[in-house]
Amino acid sequence: MGFTGFTIVMPFLPLYIHQLGAQDEGEIAMWAGLSLGVTPAVTAVLAPFWGRVADRFGRKLMVERSLISFVIIMSATAFATAPWHVFALRAVQGLFAGYGGLTLAMAAESAPRDRLATAIGLVQTSQRLGPAIGPVLGGLLAGLVGIRNAFFVTAAFYALALVLVGVLYQDPAHLEGPADVTADTAPGWRSFLTAPGFPLVLVAIFGITFVDRSFGPILPLYVERLGVDGDRIAFVSGLLFSAAALGATLGNQVCDSLLRRWPAGRVITHGLGVAGVALGCFLISTSTGVLVATMALFGVGIGAATTAAYTAGGSQIPPRAHGAGFGVLTSSSLAGLAISPAVCGLLSRQSLLIVFGLDLGMLVVLAGLLAWRMPATAHGAAQAPPPSISEAADQ
Repeated sequence: MGFTGFTIVMPFLPLYIHQLGAQDEGEIAMWAGLSLGVTPAVTAVLAPFWGRVADRFGRKLMVERSLISFVIIMSATAFATAPWHVFALRAVQGLFAGYGGLTLAMAAESAPRDRLATAIGLVQTSQRLGPAIGPVLGGLLAGLVGIRNAFFVTAAFYALALVLVGVLYQDPAHLEGPADVTADTAPGWRSFLTAPGFPLVLVAIFGITFVDRSFGPILPLYVERLGVDGDRIAFVSGLLFSAAALGATLGNQVCDSLLRRWPAGRVITHGLGVAGVALGCFLISTSTGVLVATMALFGVGIGAATTAAYTAGGSQIPPRAHGAGFGVLTSSSLAGLAISPAVCGLLSRQSLLIVFGLDLGMLVVLAGLLAWRMPATAHGAAQAPPPSISEAADQ
C-alpha cells in the first residue's frame, strides 16, 4: 500500500510541475527530478539512525511514525502553488521516511537464515507490486479526479497502510521495549560494514537503483517525443513504469532459484546484462507494445540483481543488528534513488538520450566490476546458511 501511494504521482508529477508555473521542458524535468530525489536523499542519511532506533524500540513504532508523516505531507502537496513548494514538502517527508528498509529487517527477523533470499524476495515483490499498480492508477486518477485530488488519494493509501500495520503487525517478543543495543550490535555493525565484499554490495545496490529510477523525470517527456497524443501521455508513461515494476517482481521471485545454482555476483552480473540488452532495444523501438515488453524485460534483470545484492549483504548482518544493517543497505539504495532523478533531470536539459547513455554505461561498468571483484564468500545461496563476513574472515 505504501509503495503504491509513493508511485501514484510519478506519471503526472512533471505535468503538475508544469501547472505550477514551470514552462520549458528542461525546467520541468529539473524540478521533477529534484522533487523525486530529495525525499530519498534525506532518508538515505537518516535510515541507519532510524534502523538503530528500531533495533532498540521495535520496528512497528518506526513504521507507524513514517506512514503518519506521509499522510500529512501528501495531503499538503495538493495545496502547492509553486514548484519549490513540492520540493520543500518532499524534503520534509524525507525526515520521517524509511519504512522500506525496516520491512526488509522484519523479513530477515522472521525468516530462517537459509530462507533469507526467499523472504527478501517476497518483501521486494510487495514493494514492486505497489509501483506496478501505482503509475497506472496515477495516470487514470489524473484524468478522472484531477492532479491535485490525486494527492489526496495517495494520502488515503498511506492511511490504509497505517491501519494495517497498527492492527495486524506485532514486533517479536525480544524487540518489544527498550533494549541495550550498544553492547549487542556495535561489534556486528563494525564487522559487516568494513568487511571485504560488503562495500561492493553497497556500490552494486546504489548503481542498480540509480539506473532503475533514472526514468522518473524523463519518461513522460520521452513518450511525448515519440508522438503519443497529449491526453494519453500520462497513461502510456504509467503503463511503462508498471511494466518495469511487474518485470522486477518476476526477477525478485526467480532470484531465489538462481542463487541455489550460482554465486550472488554472477546472478547480479547476468541480471545487469539482461537489463542492458532490454534498455538498448527500448531505445530503438517506437511501438507501444514493444516498448512495454522491453521495459518488462529490463525490470526482470533489475529485480533479480537487486534481490541477489540484498541477500548477499543481508546474509552478513548479525541478527541483533538487522535494523541498522538493513538501514545501511537501504541508505545505499536511497542514495541512488535520490541522486538519480536529480542528475538525470539536470542532464535531460541537454538531451534525454544522454540519460539513457549514462544508464547503459553504468550497467556495463557495474557488471564488469562485480564479475572481477565480487568475493566468493558473498554467495547468498538459499540451500545453506551462508557464513557471516566476520566468520569468513576468521576462516
